[in-house]
Amino acid sequence: MNIKKFETWWLKRDKSLFDEERTGKSVMAWDVIVLKLTADTGVEGIATVLAARSGKVAEAFLYDNIAPVVIGRSAYDREKIWHEFWNIDRHLTFFPVYLPGPIDTALWDMAAKAAGLPLYRYLGAYRDTLPVYASSLFYPTPEDYINEALRYKAQGITCYKVHPPGPFRLDMKIHRMLREAVGPDMLLMSDPVGEYSLDEAIKVGRDLEKLDYVWLEEPFRDFELEKYAQLCAALDIPVAATETTRGCHWGVAQAVARKAADIVRADVSWKCGVTGTVKIAHLAESFGLRCEVHTTTMNYMDIANLHVSCSIRNCEWFEYFVPEEDFRFPMRGLLPIGGNGMITVPEKPGIGAEIDWDLVDKCCVSHKEITA
Repeated sequence: MNIKKFETWWLKRDKSLFDEERTGKSVMAWDVIVLKLTADTGVEGIATVLAARSGKVAEAFLYDNIAPVVIGRSAYDREKIWHEFWNIDRHLTFFPVYLPGPIDTALWDMAAKAAGLPLYRYLGAYRDTLPVYASSLFYPTPEDYINEALRYKAQGITCYKVHPPGPFRLDMKIHRMLREAVGPDMLLMSDPVGEYSLDEAIKVGRDLEKLDYVWLEEPFRDFELEKYAQLCAALDIPVAATETTRGCHWGVAQAVARKAADIVRADVSWKCGVTGTVKIAHLAESFGLRCEVHTTTMNYMDIANLHVSCSIRNCEWFEYFVPEEDFRFPMRGLLPIGGNGMITVPEKPGIGAEIDWDLVDKCCVSHKEITA
């Protein structure tokens, strides 16, 4: 089963999910590229590519550096292709972190379809459902977070992760008000996204312990390993990190070796696909750590995340980035979340999600392909 066609659709969106404080003057319209690999047997492998900063850059990398590695190759040479990308990344250029992963994911989708199995069973199933936690955007007031958490609690979702906007004293206020509003039974997490000093993070973490939060995530930039090691030693609440580390499992290994994370993070978009995410999960498992798979910010790829999460033992949650309508594009339909707050993995062969091709046609600004 060899790859005979490499095809993409760059989809333009006039939408930005973050304010200027987080995007700067750089355009961040949250574009998406749909990728389709077609084998000589007719089997297709599909993934979506985050192109929020520049669709032109993402498209150029795909055709200049990635397509030549894949076209004409066996779809079963995933590991070899995966390592070839690392060799190219080291010696020629640094890929945008979200580019190799979708290629690997599309290859896994194709192989699972050829086997007639849902991806999680092709990988080796451990479960078929996971509890979800609703994961917020950044909001200006505590009331915004409270209203959202209560809305999802009413829908049967028992856990909510807040992305507080900073500075740390406002974040602590939000944490307390949120706990008071949702009561003691709803589980809560906090992810301030990398802006605290060490002493601030310790103060926030100790307060979260009193409030019975599940974890504190990314209070610093992920490369600040010494700060993370000191924070993990100082706190009882688990510290989640490694979401944005370069180097896939090699990068995560540095944090694990330094005891700079209690929970590691990975996903099929930013951590080099299904292959990279599984490597990280197994690395974490060997050290007795959880690998909590984080959102790709694209529902189609989050379904791929779900397959990986259901094929490993050391993942407890599914991250449900909300509001869902901001992240559904260009997938058809909703994530398969039930009224009990559980998400069930699709049983169709491969990833088992569908692209809305009518929407693709409507939003496409560039369609390209290479044929072997």
